[in-house]
Amino acid sequence: MSTTLRDPAPTTEPAEAAQSPHARRFGLPIATCLVMGNVIGGGIFLLPASVAPFGTISLVAFGVLTAGAIALALVFGRLAERHPQTGGPYVYARAAFGDFAGFLAAWSYWITAWVSNAALAVAAVGYLTVLFPAAGAHKWSMCLAALAVQWLPALANLAGTRYVGAVQVIATVLKFAPLLLVAVGGLFFFDPANLGPFRATDQSAAGAVSAAAAILLFSYLGVESATVSAGEVRDPARNVGRATILGTAGAAVVYLLGTLSVFGLVAHEKLVSSTAPFTDAVNAMFGGTWGGTVVACAAVISMLGALNGWTLLSAQTPYAAAKDGLFPKVFETKKRGVPVVGVVVTVALASALTVYNYTLGAEGVFESLVLITTFTATVPYLLATAAQIYFLLSGQRERVHAGRLARDGVLAVLAFGFSMWLVAGSGYAAVYQGVLFLFAGVLCYAAMSARKTRATA
Repeated sequence: MSTTLRDPAPTTEPAEAAQSPHARRFGLPIATCLVMGNVIGGGIFLLPASVAPFGTISLVAFGVLTAGAIALALVFGRLAERHPQTGGPYVYARAAFGDFAGFLAAWSYWITAWVSNAALAVAAVGYLTVLFPAAGAHKWSMCLAALAVQWLPALANLAGTRYVGAVQVIATVLKFAPLLLVAVGGLFFFDPANLGPFRATDQSAAGAVSAAAAILLFSYLGVESATVSAGEVRDPARNVGRATILGTAGAAVVYLLGTLSVFGLVAHEKLVSSTAPFTDAVNAMFGGTWGGTVVACAAVISMLGALNGWTLLSAQTPYAAAKDGLFPKVFETKKRGVPVVGVVVTVALASALTVYNYTLGAEGVFESLVLITTFTATVPYLLATAAQIYFLLSGQRERVHAGRLARDGVLAVLAFGFSMWLVAGSGYAAVYQGVLFLFAGVLCYAAMSARKTRATA
């Protein structure tokens, strides 16, 4: 392989990013908030009820998944030390396997981002209607609310990385306050009698863990957030890995303690049919019915924070690919530290999908698109972990201590296995349709690759 695939590209970004008063590189706290905010979106507010039918054995599934997510985070941390630049999985896949693998990672990640943004916005409307019932009175009012939820974070992004970081910190603090209230405070009101059976189905223990895991598998999507924006992080070789590990661990604590507390606060027979488990938990702790308002506020803030972070990430990967000639050059446009064209195009696509959902959408089409992203999201993980295995086996760059090499190898294999489990959990239909979406990008790659070849001829 050529040296350009072995060595990291320069880590510096254009001078404009450093000179603009609206651009600011993320420190460790903001990078950590980016990871935590993107991992924890709105799904946490339904997770306890989703897995309650399996019994408390679902906590075992959560534990196994947490171990896999931590392994993936550690691998991303090591990869960020080797290639501390914007693009994350795209950069690692391209460095190890060349342009085509890098393009597939970028293309699949981009599809995941804008479709998921539309889904997050639609889900946020459900919580908004609790606070503002008029927003749910008509389809057009719901559509406008969903569009506003998408464009407000986009405007924060277009204002510059300084504002992206500020919004992310504020959203993370505001949404974690009620979550931690239940996750930690709920332990003081914990009643073991509410837990219900350890295994509530007729399945074997292994079958119950697998079934619960299939629901929980995608709770940790977003662990790569800091690596994708590595070019905007101060001292990325040091801080990106730390932010990835700290953010994933923080999200894991909230997930595990939050689910355990809800299990102990809400009776099992009520929890399995609950549509708002955290609301029920807050009401059980303090009485009254004001828990719904608190949880609805937390959910809206949580989703706005996730959209703020995912909007930035959705533009960073095309930006990195455009710099290498694998995406249209227009995506390389960057102002105030933000790839502005990538932000606008991504939000426009997500907005179009949102309008389609509320106006012309056939039954189940929108949901099918969202399920497809559960597969496309895992493609960059597989390619990135495979890249780490390649780097270790090929002995690139420096020789390392045998113990560290063995540790990194075990982590890479575990992370690859976790990524494969994510693919399996997507389901046959999502994998089949996701592959079609993935290879639809081959035509784009062919055009961009030909253009790149002509430019260098």
